[in-house]
Amino acid sequence: MNRLIELFKANRFNTISWGITALLVAALLGSTLWWTQSGSASPATHLEPTAKPNQIQPAINLPTVAASVASSLTIPRQLDLKTVIPANAPRLDAITYTTEQGDSLSIIAKNFNLKMESILYSSKGVIPYDNPDELSPGMKLTIPPVDGMVYKWQDGDTLQKVADEFSAKPDDILNFPGNGIDLTNPQIKPGTIVTIPGGKRELTDWTTLMPTQGRVNNGSTGTSDFGGASACGGGPVDNTFGWPANAHWISGNDYTPSHLGIDIAANQGDPIFAAAAGVVTMAQGGDNYGYGNVVQIDHGNGFVTLYAHLSQINVSVCQVVGQGAVIGLAGATGNAFGAHLHFEIRINGVNVNPHDYVQ
Repeated sequence: MNRLIELFKANRFNTISWGITALLVAALLGSTLWWTQSGSASPATHLEPTAKPNQIQPAINLPTVAASVASSLTIPRQLDLKTVIPANAPRLDAITYTTEQGDSLSIIAKNFNLKMESILYSSKGVIPYDNPDELSPGMKLTIPPVDGMVYKWQDGDTLQKVADEFSAKPDDILNFPGNGIDLTNPQIKPGTIVTIPGGKRELTDWTTLMPTQGRVNNGSTGTSDFGGASACGGGPVDNTFGWPANAHWISGNDYTPSHLGIDIAANQGDPIFAAAAGVVTMAQGGDNYGYGNVVQIDHGNGFVTLYAHLSQINVSVCQVVGQGAVIGLAGATGNAFGAHLHFEIRINGVNVNPHDYVQ
């Protein structure tokens, strides 16, 4: 007995440690057993082995997450059931546009981000004389997808032949996505509508339909220096140009290689003024190839100005006028969508940009 007491005293630290450890283990096992039996742990989380080797493991329900916790784990996103096409997505096919009252070719071209010439090239035979001022409601214009032109492939055409005819590059036709040409076998069937990027055709020089009417240098009446009839001689020389209408803005077509003048805003009956001093060499009523009632004034040194679509002509041939003189009233005669002034400046019979000369 004394021996046991001595052993306990010698090893009492180890004995106490093992006793405490045993108590902790017993406590943990007891709490686990109580937790399981009380139902706090979902029985769905206990997996039982299948009865047979090939038997499918039964489905289990995973523990649910509190709503407050779930909401904090949710990544918000907006549901969009539509395919969003970028606004600047390139157009690959030609389309048809029907003109309406109030349209001008320059506005149509601007809306489609094209040059006016590209629409004229692609709409051959639609606009008389290739003259943008001949545009009228109901015309069906072909709008190419890019600057250039569209072309209906003909029997016997080749890429090189078509490219040469329309001043384009064969590779540009071949590689344009909208043409859908098989690069391994680049054969195009007759009748196929093809886009020719950068292509162009010769446009009608509609200014030749309204020849420049000038005065002769020797002061006599006869044939003008530009070949017109019933020209006048003498008179003032003035090459300082002012604006020929009260409004100082463009209402329709501006100056381009296909529209050799500017359309200035003017209401029906507004006064139209001589841009500079000179001699009236034309004062002619009628349609005049779409110009309508038209006046020309020779200012000397080869300068001639032209005023079209007038509702009234207030001057006569060979009359001397000063800058700012009322030569007529604005209108919409000839081929015009509405009242305005079509104004041109020609030097030695060649049209120039009025913006370069009118103050």
